Parts: sequence; structure tokens; C-alpha cells
Amino acid sequence: MSNPLAPGSLAGKRALVTGSSRGIGADTAQYLAGAGASVVINYRNKEARAVKLADALRAEGATVLTVGADLTDPASVGAMFDTVAQEWGGLDVLVLNASGGMESGMAEDYAMQLNRDAQVNTLTAALPLLGAGSRVVFVTSHQAHFIRTTPTMPEYEAVALSKRAGEDALRALLPTLEEKGVEFVVVSGDMIEGTITATLLNRLNPGAIEARKEAAGKLYNVSEFAAEVAAAAVDPIPADHTRLVGDVAGFTPVDE
Repeated sequence: MSNPLAPGSLAGKRALVTGSSRGIGADTAQYLAGAGASVVINYRNKEARAVKLADALRAEGATVLTVGADLTDPASVGAMFDTVAQEWGGLDVLVLNASGGMESGMAEDYAMQLNRDAQVNTLTAALPLLGAGSRVVFVTSHQAHFIRTTPTMPEYEAVALSKRAGEDALRALLPTLEEKGVEFVVVSGDMIEGTITATLLNRLNPGAIEARKEAAGKLYNVSEFAAEVAAAAVDPIPADHTRLVGDVAGFTPVDE
């Protein structure tokens, strides 16, 4: 997948992508760095992957920081932004990509902790670093974005509800963001082939991803969807602050 961003189009910009040691986050970070942005690779426990990615990007001339943080721990999030402030003085792009809730062995309310509470806390903690003209991108799925009007598979419902709760809580901050001149956009995509979530869902509900692919006609892969996320960091923002990626014919519109 070629970089959707023009070379040098983000020169001088500073970006942080949560959950970017692998998957959609990693590819998004690569696209931003390829366009000239200095990038923070954030990880929770995949330090080796984060360092490997950072080294690869530096070899191509990018400026990169690797900063570990558990987004469900406010102190850890605060320390991450302290590091960014000390190193770079601020941020121009914040991509809220990290999510979860289907992992085994977690607390019953973990999905809500990560997909709602942690998202709000991360953005709130980042606000002092975000100036006028900066942009926040929140990554979600159609199954979550449309959950109030379109049911999803039972195995994903708790995660979908928590991600929609996170989206709603972030949208509630729009007046504060607009007052500071900070732009905000939600990027919603269908199930993404090759992600951990898709793998787990297919394990719990065999054939689910193939059935969704047949219904939609096409499912984006990781690099294709990451290209849309990266583009959302620079493209004009729709009036409803929502960038829909892929087929939405099977989803009933949500009145934002």
C-alpha cells in the first residue's frame, strides 16, 4: 500500500499514535512518518516491536520516540505526555487508535475502562500539548459506531457498546476542543482483515469475518485502513466529524 500522504506534507508536525507497535497503529505511524512528521510510537507491553518499528523509521530519516504507557492508568498516560512535552514541546496530531476488550483474563469492565474512560483521559491529558490547528483522530468500527441503530454479533457487543460510549464521551468534548482550535474526527471502518479483533471474533464465531466480507463486498486490510486513518489527519473534516470507510449499506444511520 503506497503512502496516501504527500512526501513532506507533514514536515515539522509532531504526531502520537496510541497502540502503534503493531497493526493499524503501526502502519498509521509509518504513513505519518513517511510524510515528514515526527512520530511517537506508543505501546503497552510490546516494547520490542515498538523499538523495531522505530529503528526502521529512523533508518528512513524519521524522528521517532518510543513511549510505553498503559492507557487505563492515568499516571502512566501523564508520564507519556510529560516525555513528549520535554522532548518536543507539544503535539500536532493525536491518533486515538488503541482499543480492546476481547482479551482473556481482564476485569469485567475492562472494555469500558479502555474504550471509554482511557480515551477521554488520554485526550484530556494531551490537551495542554495541542494547539490551534492540531487534530485528534479517533479510530472505531462500524459495528461500534452504528451499535445504537444496528445490532452486531453477540461476541462483539460489549466491545461495540464500550467503543460507542467512548466516541460519545469524546464528542461531548467538542465544545472544549473547538474553543482551543483543536480539530476532531472519528474514522469508522468495517471489520478489518488481519487484526487481532477479527481473529478473535472468527475464533469465537467461525465464519463471521467471511460472512461479513461477503455481505460488504470487500473488507479493508490493515494497511488499507491505516491509510484512511492517516489521511484523516490531514483531509478536510466532514460536518458531522465522521469519516466512514467502506460499505455502510447494512447499517442504519446514527443521528449524531
